[in-house]
Amino acid sequence: MLKNYFTTAWRNLRGNKVFSLLNILGLAAGMAVALLIGIWVHNEYSYNKFLPGYEQLYQLKLNAKNNGEINTFGSSSLALADGLRAEIPEIEHVAECDWFWPHVLMAGDTKLYLNGGQIEGGFLKMFPYPLLDGQAGTALKDPYSIVLTESTAKALFGNKNAMDRMVRFDNQHDLKVTGILKDLPANSSLQFQFLVPFSYYEQTSDWVKAERRAGWRENSFQAFVQLKPGISYGQVEAKIKGICKRHDAASNLEVILQPVKDWHLLTDFKNGKAVGGFIDYVHMFSIIGILVLLIACINFINLTTARSVKRAREVGVRKTLGSGRGQLILQFLAESFLITLIAFLLCLLLAQLSLPAFNRLTGSQLAIPFSSPSFWGIMLGSVIITALLAGSRPAFYLSSFRPVKVLKGRLQIGKGADLPRKVLVVLQLSCSIALIISTLTIYRQIEYARNRPTGYHLNRLMCTDMNSDLSSHYPALRNELMNSGLTESVSISSSPITEIYWHSGVDDWPGKKPGETVNIGTLIVADDYFRTMGMEFRSGRDFSLASDTMNIILNEAAVRRMRLQQPLNQAITWQSKQCKIIGVVKDALMGSPFSAADPTIFRYGPRGSLFNYLVYRLSPGVGVQDALSRLGVVFNKYNPAYPYRYQFADESYAAKFNFETLVGRLAGIFAGLAIFISCLGLFGLAASMAEQRTREIGIRKVLGASVSRLWLLLSGEFIVLVGVGWVVASPLAYYFLYNWLQKYSYRIGIGVGIFILAALLAMTITLVTVSFQAIRAAIASPVKSLRAE
Repeated sequence: MLKNYFTTAWRNLRGNKVFSLLNILGLAAGMAVALLIGIWVHNEYSYNKFLPGYEQLYQLKLNAKNNGEINTFGSSSLALADGLRAEIPEIEHVAECDWFWPHVLMAGDTKLYLNGGQIEGGFLKMFPYPLLDGQAGTALKDPYSIVLTESTAKALFGNKNAMDRMVRFDNQHDLKVTGILKDLPANSSLQFQFLVPFSYYEQTSDWVKAERRAGWRENSFQAFVQLKPGISYGQVEAKIKGICKRHDAASNLEVILQPVKDWHLLTDFKNGKAVGGFIDYVHMFSIIGILVLLIACINFINLTTARSVKRAREVGVRKTLGSGRGQLILQFLAESFLITLIAFLLCLLLAQLSLPAFNRLTGSQLAIPFSSPSFWGIMLGSVIITALLAGSRPAFYLSSFRPVKVLKGRLQIGKGADLPRKVLVVLQLSCSIALIISTLTIYRQIEYARNRPTGYHLNRLMCTDMNSDLSSHYPALRNELMNSGLTESVSISSSPITEIYWHSGVDDWPGKKPGETVNIGTLIVADDYFRTMGMEFRSGRDFSLASDTMNIILNEAAVRRMRLQQPLNQAITWQSKQCKIIGVVKDALMGSPFSAADPTIFRYGPRGSLFNYLVYRLSPGVGVQDALSRLGVVFNKYNPAYPYRYQFADESYAAKFNFETLVGRLAGIFAGLAIFISCLGLFGLAASMAEQRTREIGIRKVLGASVSRLWLLLSGEFIVLVGVGWVVASPLAYYFLYNWLQKYSYRIGIGVGIFILAALLAMTITLVTVSFQAIRAAIASPVKSLRAE
């Protein structure tokens, strides 16, 4: 019996090639989109879960209470790490570390500039990344040791065994290779190419030495925490929360722990709790995948029910010969399952062919897990659910026909019977229009921020990481760069051009309210910094004197935040030092281009200050490629151990839009696919409608109806459906887009124009899709039409 169902189903598919092809293509495209999104979503949720015991791993974060608000940040102090070890017995281990900066590794003539961490020795026991050689408990025990990843070891030593060999670190000390790590998987939040003991950092860096462990306000490091087996965060939350306050009565900080499983997805904090982040986009694209698949299923339902008149006689004959309704339902469900199965096989092909482009777009390394039994189980379940979802309505609808009326030719498909199909078309069009509105809004928001004034000149502005060699030779390097004619201005800073790495509190300022605090971005800069950056002064002067080390410059946002009416020459207390304001610069976007400029304090740093970045601007008349070639020679002269590396400010700033641009591109692609699938269905519906109204069209032509009038008659129904779909989609899209935009301080308004544009686009696409069938029917010979009837 089952074989007969599928044999009959196959014959019906072959007998209706056009409609079968439209069904299969639509379902395959929808399933391919859902499959790609599903694989991507699964990968995003898998971050860090490959680590054994990941449930006990956390990152330490601090909540700072500022004027009724809670700001959360990931930096902590070494004193806090020691305090947690000593006072919280439920904690198995604490590992403090730096921020995984780039460093130079040298072995013979090979020089590599790679990201790596200087981290407490027990890290590899907490985070059991697979070691190919060495022991996790002892690999980082010696301060002058280093653990390399497999690819780093190969790059430094080729195919030779790297264990126990020496690596020159930052051209300062030789470190012994004591471990080889397997390369980290792409779904690891921590990405590094080497690890050095934190004890090395303390022994070789003056500012990190022992006195830092006594300072509970020196929040310059990261820390990771491992709870003992069987201990939950809830059991230690109250104990660790107030540890800073217990050691520093003036502290406004509370300690929280974020689980390792949440690091990738939950990056936004509100009132001290993780409330969102990348997970919002994972949810958004999950919904898009479901909507696209739903649109494909609606195509199947509509195309099948639209063919009901053609299938009615078949149903009548079958019922007359004794087929029960249940058997007919199984027959139509078998057809649905066969179409879905064929579409699924085509979907796998489409997804596999699209995967390389999808990986390039998203920066992922995804693959379809063909060897996974669970994958095939999920796919089989999805095929069955899709077949039932797509085939249930046609099966129950077609099997309900009465054989007497059908065989006598009195079957009438009235407006009531047509209503469910129209509702489904409206739902389909609503999803497509909502995706169009969303895509247009995302791109408008990106362009709005992209065209925002930055407050400094990005053109020909460059940045290079500083190191001990460059710092010791900075005066000579600066003089040579200026005398060469390659640069028109050179300076140094504690942060790169488009970032602010250090935020600190201001202790006191004129007009401060009792208990009020302010967290302010902090940059240490040298001579010519503002001229190099192209930042303009609103009032006051630039740093110019050696005595300016106790003077500061604020930006406009800092002046507003502290409510300073006449800021020049006023005194504030910062870092327990009284400083005088000598200038106010206009706001510059050094953080997110979607947010307001950070309140920022600029301090003039003397020689020996912590300068991490060289900032310089190329001279106007010098070609960029020629300049880069000549700059490399100059930098290698003073910095032979390091490769010359640089960043253009305009490229760094443009990179801030990468994520939003990716979201816009993905939304646009999926919206385009949703529209394509909808068009397949509309094309099929238009063909079916024209076929059903062949006699009516012939009569109207005989009575003098023009082609344009017949086109309008056949297309008018679809225009109405687009209008209803637009009415349904617009408020829903507005609601979700309005909430999405609230995460940006600098954002567009959602005007009526974008909704009108979406309506026009949807109307145009629909008319182009259905016009072929409408015009074809309108120009057909009425003689043939009436004779056929």
